[in-house]
Amino acid sequence: MSNTPMAANPLTRAVLEIDEYASGLGWDQPARLFALVDTARLRVQEPGLAAQLGLADEEREAAALTPIEQEEIPAGKPLDEFLATIAWPDAVVGCALTVERLMLPPSAEAQVPQGLNEAKLATWVAAHPERQEVRMTVAVLRDGGRDSAVRLREKDTPTEVLTGADLVPGLAQALAATFED
Repeated sequence: MSNTPMAANPLTRAVLEIDEYASGLGWDQPARLFALVDTARLRVQEPGLAAQLGLADEEREAAALTPIEQEEIPAGKPLDEFLATIAWPDAVVGCALTVERLMLPPSAEAQVPQGLNEAKLATWVAAHPERQEVRMTVAVLRDGGRDSAVRLREKDTPTEVLTGADLVPGLAQALAATFED
């Protein structure tokens, strides 16, 4: 059994399960993409895969979601460009992405120099004394549901993970677009 905290919402549980998985891999990892499938449907339609994932005999509730890691995201390709190439089969009810980034507190926004290109801005943020390394896990469902988890490197414990639907709205929107026709 995992150490993932229980949550009332199946999407939140999936986000926390992915966060726990990513945490076990350590920091300085590439972004990882996951398909989210209905666990009960997976057991019925793909019993072999369900058994391989350890879900065949598990007594999970009917509304549970199972994250399935996808192939590695191509290195060197901007994440937004990569996400624009994705189309999910009907069996996938949602998707999730975990990615590490540097963030600044809102108080540092006024300090950002104007006119920096993306590369220079990244260099400026990386050198800022108030920067924080974070791992963000964002998930969306076809029906519009969203959830996310944010873990600070300096507070790297399961009890310090922030969750909420609107923590990373831009990334959630980019993931939601992978379900648009």
